[in-house]
Amino acid sequence: MTTERTAAVEEALRRLEQTEPGIRAWVRVDADGARAAAESVSSGPLRGVPFGVKDIIDVAGLPTECGSPLRRGRIATADAWLVDRLRRAGAVPLGKTVTTEFAYFQPGPTRNPHNPAHTPGGSSSGSAAAVASGVVPLALGSQTAGSLTRPASFCGVAGYVAPAGAWPTTGFTGLSRTLDAPGLLAADVGFLATAVEAVDGTLTEEPRSPEVLLWSGTELADIDPAMLDALEHTRRALAAFGAETADLGDRTGTPVLAETHATVMAYEAARALEAEARHPEALSAHLCELLQRGRDTPVAAYEAALAVRDSARTRILDLLDRADVILGPAAPGPAPHGLDATGTPVLSRPWQLLGLPVVTIAGHRDPHGMPLGLQLIGHPDRAGRLLGIARHTETLVQDITGSP
Repeated sequence: MTTERTAAVEEALRRLEQTEPGIRAWVRVDADGARAAAESVSSGPLRGVPFGVKDIIDVAGLPTECGSPLRRGRIATADAWLVDRLRRAGAVPLGKTVTTEFAYFQPGPTRNPHNPAHTPGGSSSGSAAAVASGVVPLALGSQTAGSLTRPASFCGVAGYVAPAGAWPTTGFTGLSRTLDAPGLLAADVGFLATAVEAVDGTLTEEPRSPEVLLWSGTELADIDPAMLDALEHTRRALAAFGAETADLGDRTGTPVLAETHATVMAYEAARALEAEARHPEALSAHLCELLQRGRDTPVAAYEAALAVRDSARTRILDLLDRADVILGPAAPGPAPHGLDATGTPVLSRPWQLLGLPVVTIAGHRDPHGMPLGLQLIGHPDRAGRLLGIARHTETLVQDITGSP
C-alpha cells in the first residue's frame, strides 16, 4: 500500500520497471527494504528520497559483489559511511547499481539511457544510468581515475567527486588507497548540492565574479569539436555574467600527471586486490593486465610518483588560491558507440591524482543529441564555492541550450 512516506519509493519502482529491461542499471532492487525504510523516516533534508548504491559500496543486509564472481553472495553486515550519512538525512537506499569489475574497465551490462547502443561509461555506470533514466534523483558512485565524472558526462547528469580524505571510504571495496574517492550523481547540480550539504554540512556559496581558468584537454586527448564548442559557449556565458576567464595554458603539466596517476593506481591496485589476483581465471584481461603492471612497478618508482604528485599538488593549490575553478571537458566527447568498452578516463586522471573536488555539469549535446559534460575542478578547502559556481554555470548552460 502506498503512503505519503513511501510515495517516492513507489514512483521509483514504477519507473524502474519501465526502464530496466532496456537500461539494465541495477544489480539488485530491495523493494521491501526500501518501503520499510521509507515508512520509518520521520524527518531529514532528504526525507524519503530513494537512492541507488554502486555495488562496491556496502548496504547492510545486501550483497556487495563488485561486478565479479569472486564476490558473489557476500553480504554486508553494516552500511558504508556514506550510506549511513544519507540514511541519517532521511534518504532511502533502493538497491545496488551495476559497477564495472572491481571498479576498473571491464563493462557490466548497463546501457546509455540516451542511446542504448552507446556505453554509459564506467565504473559508476549503473548509478549514472539510474539517475539519467529518471528512476532515482540520487545515486552513489566512486572515482579512482574517471569512474564518476565520465559516466556523468556520457549520461547527462550532475556528478560530485569529494576531495581526497573528505569523505571516509569505510564500507567501500577499494582499488587504490590514495586515489579512491566517494561521490554522488544527481539529476542536477542544485540537488547534488543539497545532498552534499546533507552528508557533510557543506554550504553552497553564491558566486561573485568568479575567476575561471579554461582548460581544453587537447594535450591529453583528441577532443571532439562539439565538446570544444560547448566549452567556448560556456566561457562566453560566464564572461557575460561577470566572471574573469583566462586560459590555464601549460601551467599544470597534465601529461606527466596522467602518467603518474597510472603508476600510482597500478601499484596500489596490485596490493589492494592481491587475494583476487590468485584467481586470474576469474578476472578480466583488463584487470589482470593492471595487476601485473602494479606487481612489476618497483617501490622506488611508486615513491617517485608520489613525490611528483606532492610537488604538483602544492603548485596547483597555489594556482587555485588565486583562481576559483578550472573549467574543462569532462570527457573527450560524447559516449562512444558500443558496449565493449567504457571510454577513456584520461581527462580525469590529473585531478584525481591531486585529490581535488570535481563537479560535472550536464546540459550540452552533440549534433546527434548525445550528452556532453563539462567539469569544474576546485580547491579542496572550498567545495561550497565550487558547488555554487557549478550551479550557476549549469543555469547558464541551460540558457544556452534551452535544456530544462
